[in-house]
Amino acid sequence: METHELVIEMKLLERRLTLYEEKYGVLSDDFYQALMAGKLSRYDAFDETRADFSRWKGVYETWLRRKKAHTEQLKKREFADVLRIQPAY
Repeated sequence: METHELVIEMKLLERRLTLYEEKYGVLSDDFYQALMAGKLSRYDAFDETRADFSRWKGVYETWLRRKKAHTEQLKKREFADVLRIQPAY
C-alpha cells in the first residue's frame, strides 16, 4: 500500500474511532490499554457494549497496523519523495 493510501485509510479509521471515543468518553489508546489489561471485564455482561468493544478493538488494531506501515515507509524513503504535490492552476 502506498503512503498516501495509508494516510487515507488511517483517516477513515480515525473517523470510526472518534464515534466510539465520543460515545464512551475516552480515547482509543486509553480504551485499548484498559481492555488489554483486563480492566473492562465487568462490561462483558452487556451485549451492546461487548459488541462495541470488539469492533472498537478491531478498528484500533487495524489503525495501529496502518500507522506502523506508514512509519516504516517514511523511514525507507526521502520525505520529499513521499509528498504528493499537485500542480497549481
